[in-house]
Amino acid sequence: MRVPPRWVRRLILAPLVVLLAIVVVAGSPLWLLIALIFTSLVPGFLRLPRIILLLIVYVVWDAALLVTMFVLWCASGFGWKIRTHRSITHHYMVGQKALNILFTIFRVVLRLKVTTKGDDGEDIEKSLQAFNEKFALGTPLVVASRHGGPGDSIVIMQVLLTQLSREPRIVLKDTIQWDPALDVLLSRVPARFITPTGFARKPAGGGSVVEQEIGSLADGLDENDALVIFPEGGQVTDKRRLSRTKRLFEQGHLTLAQRAAQFRHVMPPQPRGLFAALESAPNADVVFLGHTGLDKFTTIKDIWRQLPMDKELTMRAWRVPRNEIPTVRDEQATWLFNWFEEIDRWIARNNTTDATGAKTTDASETMEAEATDVTDSSEASDSNQPSATDEAMGQPETGNEKGA
Repeated sequence: MRVPPRWVRRLILAPLVVLLAIVVVAGSPLWLLIALIFTSLVPGFLRLPRIILLLIVYVVWDAALLVTMFVLWCASGFGWKIRTHRSITHHYMVGQKALNILFTIFRVVLRLKVTTKGDDGEDIEKSLQAFNEKFALGTPLVVASRHGGPGDSIVIMQVLLTQLSREPRIVLKDTIQWDPALDVLLSRVPARFITPTGFARKPAGGGSVVEQEIGSLADGLDENDALVIFPEGGQVTDKRRLSRTKRLFEQGHLTLAQRAAQFRHVMPPQPRGLFAALESAPNADVVFLGHTGLDKFTTIKDIWRQLPMDKELTMRAWRVPRNEIPTVRDEQATWLFNWFEEIDRWIARNNTTDATGAKTTDASETMEAEATDVTDSSEASDSNQPSATDEAMGQPETGNEKGA
């Protein structure tokens, strides 16, 4: 759905959210709020009360954040100094506190636990310390994360701000601008809203604009900044994964396609966004993020069926120093692919069940069989493969597969 113009979002959507919050709070009897709170905390699958409570919380949270944004706008001289470093710092502080409040409530109601790990050891404290060390301040970072599960980008922002004291610069789909509070907040800190078009080689292509936006966002990264991108370009689904793999075969990338056919939890990454970020931030290290726990929640039906979630989102980080990152684009593309293979293997070791609690079965096996059929037919074709970074690797995607 196309995002409405800025003036509609600011003058119509934002005031409507504030008005809705006032109506909800004023019109909801105290006993109803208390009942919703208690029914959401007791064991069992009281789905509807939990959803109602979370909707009320989110509307009030969104409205409160909008009012805070308005106060900061007034304090900046009615927008005169809204882009200064001091103002941006204040907005990061507000974002940190706001996300902490929201996540605290959501974690309690949904019984959701977030665990961060920097190694695969059994010692939780040491693994947490290793995770924090991988984000140690002093060097700018480009964070390349897999994209799976509802709200994973917001979870990553919250961890970066609160746990790691990093100021995230994030690339997000423009659809998040439907949320008035996040729209205003993220428009005042270094962030980019992009219309998903993939990554094209030709300057006139839509993907080229995305690359330019990512490069611009990465420019000037300092020692406490972290640019967050999602090389897969969209939420992971079996259908998208198979489509991406077939496209690699059709475009002649036989080796990468054969390797992609083995993926079960990630999709073949699109390298051009990372290329643009690394070129604009020549001193940045790269941190790869894999996470598991919410990746099978791809539809509203999945989320409804699993409430309360009682899930643990485990986040694993790997840090690559700048001097270990290839400088040639073909080598960078292969290097990126290697890391997503590693993330896929890690998820396989740490997430053996689907959203219903059953082990992953026939769906992935069917996908492998289909991908293998394409492999067999492709191996009989021309053996001269194009380079990993030619135009074929950057063709814009179609339908719901489009991403940044």
